[in-house]
Amino acid sequence: MADSESTRVETDVRPDEGGSPRPRRSVRRRLGGVVVFLVLGLLFFVPWWTLFASGVDWPFPVFLAGTVVFAAWLVSFPFLMVAGHGGRRADRAARFADSTLGMVWVLFTWSLLGGLVHLVLIGLGVGGDGGPDRARIVAVAVAVVSAGLLAWGHYEAMRVPRVKRLDVHVPRLGGGLDGTQVVVLADTHYGPIDRARWSQRVTEAVNALDADVVVHAGDIADGTPVQRREQSAPLGTIRSRLAKVYVTGNHEYFGEAQGWLDRMAELGWEPLHNRHVVVERGGDSLVLAGVDDVTAESSGLAGHRANLAGALAEADPDLPVLLVAHQPKYVAQAAAGGIDLQVSGHTHGGQIWPFNFLVRIDQPVVHGLSRHGERTQLYTSRGTGFWGPPFRVFAPSEITLLTLRSGPAAG
Repeated sequence: MADSESTRVETDVRPDEGGSPRPRRSVRRRLGGVVVFLVLGLLFFVPWWTLFASGVDWPFPVFLAGTVVFAAWLVSFPFLMVAGHGGRRADRAARFADSTLGMVWVLFTWSLLGGLVHLVLIGLGVGGDGGPDRARIVAVAVAVVSAGLLAWGHYEAMRVPRVKRLDVHVPRLGGGLDGTQVVVLADTHYGPIDRARWSQRVTEAVNALDADVVVHAGDIADGTPVQRREQSAPLGTIRSRLAKVYVTGNHEYFGEAQGWLDRMAELGWEPLHNRHVVVERGGDSLVLAGVDDVTAESSGLAGHRANLAGALAEADPDLPVLLVAHQPKYVAQAAAGGIDLQVSGHTHGGQIWPFNFLVRIDQPVVHGLSRHGERTQLYTSRGTGFWGPPFRVFAPSEITLLTLRSGPAAG
């Protein structure tokens, strides 16, 4: 621990011309703070402008009330976010901050679209001179659409996910394993909103599928195992015929990754901490391997990093491999290693449209089944829960039931 701390100090400072240490990252942090401030300002300014100041000419009390609300939102948001997700981890503050983030993102998106519609109407001469009437129609439409999407999105986030069923053909899979059913959970994100009852209902839905293998592909919670003990407890009642396996996601490394590995073992799961297990059915075998999240190494937690070679150590190379890796972008290493099928989460399918387009910049796939190289397939789940904002807009959650089929896909 002392070595890692000294290394961190050396990389964080460098001598200036006078020989005294100068923080290396101070400029980057300041620039980062400026960028965050500008982004926040833009997120709040665009909806305010569309709803209250873009020629709508509302009565002054309406304009004043809207301005005060948006200003209070903007000023309070950073403090609530720090209180909720910083060292204090105050769940009440986190709930307000997360909800605010989701609401302002939806308002921002549809305000931009409303602004584009307004410009098109002006260009087409619809409404004649227009005056405030056209601007008011756009503002009211943006407010109504945003409110409707937020209400629907909250329902979508809080309900028990629907089961998504998919056949996956794995050419190297032995005939005895044909029809093996794998349930995939990912991104449960037990967090500031107490979802213990939701967790229990998800467990019941999984058990009703009577699966051979159950996978949790990481991001189990936002918080420590002690904080989220009640919400995670139902996972201990999940049943499977052959195995229940779990890998860490990036959010475990914001808290207690090792603690979550221990907690899942306590609940009867096999934590695949760069290791594998072999399951058998009908005289044929399948390797279930798992790696730590790709952010594990930078966490500084000893023994944690994504290590595919370690996960496959002593595994029979002639056996098919199902790899669990939290982030889809690990598929490059999986394809290089000859993995048959990788199962991932992390993306949430974008969670709130159009964030899926931003996710695609960082990840090769946002959701669904894809092929990478000659052998490797990747299934990316939209996730079972949600992160932060309790909304899902055009990105439904899922419990995934993959049925493995031997032989190549038809056609």
